Amino acid sequence: MSTRALRRLRGKQRGQEALDLGDLGESPEEQAEVETEEVPHESANVSTSNINNNSRKAKKNKVQKNTSNIFELICDADEVEKIPPDDEAEKPGRAEKSEKAKSDNNRGIERLAQSQEGVSAKSGDRGKKKKKKKKKVTSEDGKRIEPDNIDLLLENLEQSNGLSLQSDENGGCNKKSVILVEHRNLNPETELKRYFGARAVLGDQRPRQRNRHFHRSTWMTSPKDSWPRFSRPGVSMTLLESKNGIQCFTFEHSRDYQQVQFKFLDAVESMDPNNIVALLQLNPYHIDSLLQLSDVCRIQEDQEMARDLIERALYSFECAFHPLFSLTSGTSRLDYLRPENRAFYLALYKHMVFLEKRGCPRTALEYCKLILSLDPDLDPLCMLLLVDFLMLRSREYKSLLQLYQDWEEHRNLSQLPNFAFSCALCRFHLSQQEDLDPKEAENQKKLADQMLQSALIMFPGVLMPLLDLCTVQPDATVTSHCFFGPKSQIGQPPALAELTALYVGRTYALWKEAAIMLWLEESVKEVLRRVDSKDSFVEECENKRKQRYQSAPRNIHRHVLLSEIKEATSTLPLDVTAQPVMGFDLLPPLDSVISYTRPERQHVGASNESTLSLFFRSLLPNFNLQNELTALRDFKRFSPKTSIWC
Repeated sequence: MSTRALRRLRGKQRGQEALDLGDLGESPEEQAEVETEEVPHESANVSTSNINNNSRKAKKNKVQKNTSNIFELICDADEVEKIPPDDEAEKPGRAEKSEKAKSDNNRGIERLAQSQEGVSAKSGDRGKKKKKKKKKVTSEDGKRIEPDNIDLLLENLEQSNGLSLQSDENGGCNKKSVILVEHRNLNPETELKRYFGARAVLGDQRPRQRNRHFHRSTWMTSPKDSWPRFSRPGVSMTLLESKNGIQCFTFEHSRDYQQVQFKFLDAVESMDPNNIVALLQLNPYHIDSLLQLSDVCRIQEDQEMARDLIERALYSFECAFHPLFSLTSGTSRLDYLRPENRAFYLALYKHMVFLEKRGCPRTALEYCKLILSLDPDLDPLCMLLLVDFLMLRSREYKSLLQLYQDWEEHRNLSQLPNFAFSCALCRFHLSQQEDLDPKEAENQKKLADQMLQSALIMFPGVLMPLLDLCTVQPDATVTSHCFFGPKSQIGQPPALAELTALYVGRTYALWKEAAIMLWLEESVKEVLRRVDSKDSFVEECENKRKQRYQSAPRNIHRHVLLSEIKEATSTLPLDVTAQPVMGFDLLPPLDSVISYTRPERQHVGASNESTLSLFFRSLLPNFNLQNELTALRDFKRFSPKTSIWC
C-alpha cells in the first residue's frame, strides 16, 4: 500500500510525516546544533522546539514504524511513490547508512526551515489576496461581478428583469411604482405595531408546543392552530402564457373539487346555511363555501368568525400558488372571465374591507393595490373607485397625486368624481403640513382651490348630499341657486348619480373637519360667482355631463354591490336589481370562459322538500329553476355588451 493511502487511513494531512525527524537516529542536541548553523536566528527557537517534540514522539513510535528508507520521512509523497522497488530491496551497511543519514538530515533541516518560511509567506499572501478580493467586490458596487459568485449574478439578473418589466407596459415605471405591493405591508400586525407598539400587539403570546399544527408560512394570512389540518382541496394554479414580461395564470379545479363544487351549488339552492356548514365539515378548505358562510356570519354580526373564514380561504389560495406567481412584481395576471379566478378577487376584497374596519387602512391599501395589479386594464372590481379613499385614510398624499398624474392620460381619472374631489382634498392636506415651506404651502393651497372649484363645476350634485351627511346646514344663497339646488341632482345621468352617491356615502367622514368645511365654503362662493358671470368652463362641463355617464359598465355595478352603501345601491338600474345576486359570484361577466359545467339534475318534487323551504323558494323570482336557466342562457346570448364610457 502506498504512503498516500496510509496517510489517508490515519487521517493525517499531506506533509505531516515530513516533520518526524526522530527516526534518523540523531540526538536532540546534535539536531539543535545543526539547526542553529543553517537556520536564521529568528526561526531558531521555533524549529528547535518542533524538532525536540518530534524526536520524543519518534522514540515512542520507533518499534511500530520500523522505517527502512530514510527518504520516506524527508521527501514529498509524490517522490516517494516514484522510488523504484529495486532500490527499496537493497539494504546497505550500517556505515553507509549513517553517512547518508547525516547528509540527508542536514538537507531535511534545511527543507524544514524553508518550508516554515514558505508557509508563513503563503499565509501572508493569502490574506492579502482575500483582502484584495473583498475590496474588488465592495468598490465595484455591483457593476462588475465575479463569475464565480452565482448568487450576485442571479440577484442582478432578477433586478434587471424587474426593471424592464415595469417599464414596458402602459406608461412606464412610474405607473408600476405607484401600485407596487410590498410583502411587509400585507401583514396588519406591521401597521398595528406602528400605532401601539409590539408589546401591546403581541403581548405575552407563546406558541403552544402540544397539539401544534405545522402550517406553511404565507404572506397574506397567518395560519392559526384552531384551523383544521390543511390538506390540498384540489385547487391548483397553472401558467397560461408569458408575453412581453407579463405572466397570465389561472386557477384550476380537480375532478374531486368539481364534485364538491356541485354539492355546494345544491346547498346554496336549498337556502339552508346548515347544508354549507355540513359541507365544510367534510371539506374545510372549500373556498366558495368559506366565502358564502362568511357572508352569513357577517349578517348575523359574528365579525370574528366571518373574518376567520375569509383568512382561511386566502390561505387555501396561497398554498396553491404557482412558483412563478408573484404578489409584488406587478406582472402576474388573473383573468376575471374564468370562474375559478373570481373567488380569489372576492376573497381579497372582503379581506380588505375587514382590515379597513379593523383600523388598518395602510394594509387595506396594499390589498387594494394587489387587486388592481391583477388586471389593471379591465379592473373587474373597479378598485379605482376605492384606492383614493384608502390613500387619504392612510395619509399617502404623494402617492395619490402620483397615481393621478400617471394614469390621467390613458384612464381619464379626472372624469371620476372620487378622484376630482380626493385630489383637491389631498392638495389641501399637503398645504396644512407644518414642516412645509411657506411658499410651497401657498402654492399647494392655490392648486387645491383650483382643483376643488373644477370638481364642483363638473360634479355639482356632490355638494348637497355631502353637506347633508356631514350634518351641515348650507347657506340660503347656495340652496336657492339653480346650480346647486334640487335641479342639479334630478338632471344627473344615471351613471353619474351612481358614482356621486358612492363617493359621498364612502368619504363624507373625511370632510367633517372644521378647516375643511371653511375651505369648502370659500370654494362654493367662488364657483357661484363664476356661474353667475357665465364662465365658459361651466358650459363646457355641462355638455360633458350630457354626453357621458349614460350607462355604467358592469364592473361599476359589481363594485357598488360589494360596497353595500345604501345611497349607491338605491341608484342601481333595474336589470341589475331584478336578477338574483349570489355572494360567491357577484354579477358574473356575460362572456365568461367556462372550463367545466354542472350536470343537469332531475327536478326534485315538492314531496321531498319541507314546507318552510317551499315557502322561501316561492319568494324567489327564479322559483321555476328550468325556465330561469333557459332565460338566463338566452339573455347571455342575445344581450349586447355594456358600453364603457370615458
